[in-house]
Amino acid sequence: MPATLSSRTPQQALAALLARYTPQRLLVIGSRELPAIDAFLAAHPNCQIAHAPAAPLPEQLAAQRFDLALVVDCLEHIEKRIGLQLLGGVRNLNASRIAVLVDLDACEWQETDFFALALQASERFQRDGQILNLFTYDLLDYKQVPDWLNAKFWANPENFGKYWW
Repeated sequence: MPATLSSRTPQQALAALLARYTPQRLLVIGSRELPAIDAFLAAHPNCQIAHAPAAPLPEQLAAQRFDLALVVDCLEHIEKRIGLQLLGGVRNLNASRIAVLVDLDACEWQETDFFALALQASERFQRDGQILNLFTYDLLDYKQVPDWLNAKFWANPENFGKYWW
């Protein structure tokens, strides 16, 4: 289901994400010219930022772990296959939280491509006929704990959480 149009701007949404997670290590892939990032860095001078162009991650960045990865103005400039590898690699190896801001009309991507990578449609922004979509991924919110995973459904509920075999 597509996200509804947001009353916020993309910059406000990115600023809210940065304020919510307050990353110590931030990876920005694509455009680095974002006022939300500049304002966050001014308020949090201890934050380490790494920037990568719209391409596969360089080896030095691919070997590092980040608190948050922002992908902005990137997928519109690379092949979809490379973009899938990039997002999948960042999600699996480099960051537990990802935010992707993309213009779906300017690239080969569909919403379902992001859903296949476990990203969620968070917000949509419209200005002068252009629609930007914000997709997010947070490992901690990826999957809800099933209701059956508790002592009530164990054969020996008194042993739930005590023994690991």
